Amino acid sequence: MSINQSSPNLTEAKISPDWNYEATVAQVEEILSQIESGELELAEVFEQFVTAVKYLDQCETFLEERRQNIELIVEQLADN
Repeated sequence: MSINQSSPNLTEAKISPDWNYEATVAQVEEILSQIESGELELAEVFEQFVTAVKYLDQCETFLEERRQNIELIVEQLADN
C-alpha cells in the first residue's frame, strides 16, 4: 500500500526543482534515529513522524515519475 493510500489526509507531495532524493532519504533516516533515541517528547515524535511521512511521500512520487519515464522510453524504443 502506498503512503498516499494509507494517509489520505496528507497534502500531495510537491517536489521543487532543487529537491534531492538522497538528501530526503537521509532526512528520513535522521528523523527515525531521533524517534528511536527516545529523547523526544511525545508531541515531537508525532511532529517528526508526520514530517517523515511527507518526505517518504515525496520519494514515492519521485520514483513513480521516474518509473513512468522509463516505461515510456522503453515503449518508444520498442516501437522503433
